[in-house]
Amino acid sequence: MVRFSRFSVAVATMMAVSTPALSETEPTRDTVLATVNGTEITVGHLLAARETLPEQFQEMPGEALFQPLVEQLIEQTAIMQEAEGTLSVREQIAFENEQRAFIANAALTRVASEALSEENVNEAYNAFVTEFDGREPTPEFNASHIIVETEEEAQALRAELDEGADFAELAREHSMDGAAAGGGSLGWFGLGAMIPEFEEAVQELEVGEYMGPLETSFGWHLVLLNDTRMSQAPELEEVREALEENLQREAAQAALNRATEAAAIERNYEDIDAAIMSRTELLDD
Repeated sequence: MVRFSRFSVAVATMMAVSTPALSETEPTRDTVLATVNGTEITVGHLLAARETLPEQFQEMPGEALFQPLVEQLIEQTAIMQEAEGTLSVREQIAFENEQRAFIANAALTRVASEALSEENVNEAYNAFVTEFDGREPTPEFNASHIIVETEEEAQALRAELDEGADFAELAREHSMDGAAAGGGSLGWFGLGAMIPEFEEAVQELEVGEYMGPLETSFGWHLVLLNDTRMSQAPELEEVREALEENLQREAAQAALNRATEAAAIERNYEDIDAAIMSRTELLDD
C-alpha cells in the first residue's frame, strides 16, 4: 500500500525555520500541540510518530523534526477526518488486519521483553550448564589452515614452513578463504564440525605440529593444530544471545498458547477449498 507522506519534503523546506517554543510549563505526553476539528494531537502522538520514521530522519535533531512532524500529523488528521466512512471493502478489511497485527505484535513484543530479566537469563544458563555437564566429554580442537588452489602452491608453502616461516603470516599472504585475515585460525571446533579429511588430520597431529598438502573439495590445505581440550560449557557471554532468543521465543509461544486456550474458538474452514486464496475479486466492492 502506498503511504502518503510529505514529511521528507517538509523537513527539507523547514529545517531553517526556528522551532516554536512550547510553553514555559514542562510538557507531558498529554500536552496538546494542535487540534483538528476538535481532535487533539499531543506530545505523545509526536514522540510515537518519530519512532516510526526511517532511521536517517530519527537521527536528525529534534529542532529540525519538531514543526514538520507536527504539521504532518495535522495533515494526516485532516485527511483522515475527511475520508471517514469512505474506505472501500478492500481497504476496510486491510485496516482490520493491520490493527489486529499491530496489537498482537505489541503484546508479544512486551511479553518477550519482560522475559529478558537477568534472573531469567542466569536461570537458563544454569540449566544449560547442567545439561552440558551431563553429557559425555568429547575432544575439541583449535586449528589453523592455509588453503590454496594447487598442490604445487601448497608444496611451496610447506617448504617455507619447514624452513621456519610463520604459519599465520603465510596464511595472511596466501590463503584464499575468509580465515586468512586471522592468520588462518579456525577457532575451536568439535568432532563433526569439519569435513572428514580435515577432522582426520587434526586427530593425527600433536599440538604445534602441521601437515599437508591435504586435498579436499575446497582446495589444497596445510593444517596446524594449535591446541586441544575436552568439551566444556561455554561462558555465559558466549551463549547469552542464544539464551535470550530462546527465552523470548518461549515467552511469546506461552503467551500465544494462553490466549488461544482461553478463547472460545470455532474453526469453520475445514470444508473450504484452499483455491479460495486466488479469489482476490471477492475484495472488490
